[in-house]
Amino acid sequence: MAEFPDFLLSTTENSLRVSRAVAANKLRPLGNRLHTTHLRGDPSDLIRQNVWKIAALYFPGGLVADRTAFEMKPAQDGRVFLVADTKRSVELPGISFHARAGTVRIAGDFPMRDGLYCSSRARAFVENMRPSRARSGVARTASRLKIEEQLTKYLRSNGEDGLNHLRDQIRDAGKLLGLSDDAAELDGMISTLLGTRDVVLTAPSAIAFASGTPFDTNRVKLFEALHDGLRGMGPQLPRTSRIAASEVVNFAFFEAYFSNFIEGTEFEVENIIFNGTIPDERPADAHDILGTFAVVSDPKDMGRVPTDFEEFRELLKRRHAEIMEGRPGKRPGEFKTVGNKTGSTTFVRPEEVAGTLQRGFQIYQRLDTPLDRAIFMMFLVAEVHPFADGNGRLARVMMNAELSGPGETRIIIPTVFRSNYLESLRLMSNHGVPDALIRTLDFAQRYAHAIEWSSLPRAISVLRKTNAFVLPEVGDREGYRLRLPRAVDFEDDDDNDGGDGTGGAMAGGPRRR
Repeated sequence: MAEFPDFLLSTTENSLRVSRAVAANKLRPLGNRLHTTHLRGDPSDLIRQNVWKIAALYFPGGLVADRTAFEMKPAQDGRVFLVADTKRSVELPGISFHARAGTVRIAGDFPMRDGLYCSSRARAFVENMRPSRARSGVARTASRLKIEEQLTKYLRSNGEDGLNHLRDQIRDAGKLLGLSDDAAELDGMISTLLGTRDVVLTAPSAIAFASGTPFDTNRVKLFEALHDGLRGMGPQLPRTSRIAASEVVNFAFFEAYFSNFIEGTEFEVENIIFNGTIPDERPADAHDILGTFAVVSDPKDMGRVPTDFEEFRELLKRRHAEIMEGRPGKRPGEFKTVGNKTGSTTFVRPEEVAGTLQRGFQIYQRLDTPLDRAIFMMFLVAEVHPFADGNGRLARVMMNAELSGPGETRIIIPTVFRSNYLESLRLMSNHGVPDALIRTLDFAQRYAHAIEWSSLPRAISVLRKTNAFVLPEVGDREGYRLRLPRAVDFEDDDDNDGGDGTGGAMAGGPRRR
């Protein structure tokens, strides 16, 4: 058995023993009678990582309450709010505990760990309705806006039946705590969210839900972060497209090829596109490629960008219908009715697709340059995932339309660059970090801008020399990276392919690093 627990408080009874342990380097003090067997590490980090264990030492039998019971973590300034038998505060490095006297436990409150309890969800709502002010730092209770957001979040997660059940619990908690008026006010908010009353709401997510256009608040925060990241990069010099009208088909071929490769379509596509040959064993994949090519090779359609939300929605649905024409089971041109996910990422709920797209489009309209709008548009569509399938291809089509309309170079994501692209999307989606996505797509546009597309065999040769066709796993293993074309890459090459010049070049390995 260990001589000491990892955290303990010195008392009159143990003070001599604790002092000797500190002198023997078996314990170290952290502040306000608190000691630990962790002899290394920043004190504030240690305390934050073990905040509930430490709270139980100072407030045995206490209750995590008020805004802390909502957020289940210390506030931004390190404050933790509790209910105990007496009012008292404890200041520690990085954390401060603030206990008020009150009813320590009622029905529904639950144990967090030995000697520490937490308010039930119903109690947290009722007690956070009480106004509070802080002379410094955050207030003890949450704002009205935060309460509405939490109710909306609960409704999204638990449905109408779940929210009605919570309403009953709120009413009971209000009676036990002498806060029936606060419970009644919450009842009005809940009824408004459910469409049976008309109380004035303040939180945008609550207002949207009550009006029938709910949206995903976390996704909108990501869109705002990307907007701010794009604005922070400063103005971008336009890369005016050098592709003549006669060369659009050449570029569109690779746009369709690489975009489908990202989605796992890994077979030669030139016969499908140029000869219309549909393989018997994979007709749906072939139709995906043909559908993508049909959209991106149409200069008139790719020149259209939305001027309002209704036009945006119409473009999304029409382009999706054309891309996914060969997959009727995926409901081409119709928003999803069942949730979808990739790996651990769950995309926007079907009932929140329209509202989230609308919120995102409003942010998109605040951007000025074509590349900024293109990057934002791609992420907006990819992150909402509004359709059952084909969302990645559609996102890249919508991105390139933003560039094609004002005459800038469109973006391709070569095979070897797929991992870079997907990782930058993951960082933005999971962590709200926009820099990698912005740099990745900026580089991809510079790459496409550096290639002459007038000759299909010549373009294939340059793509091959710059490692475009290297499989990502081979590139990662052997150190091949996509590199910008140089003048030497455009010199004629004796081993250029005959015929249409596509099959061997794409099937072959990398020429150089």
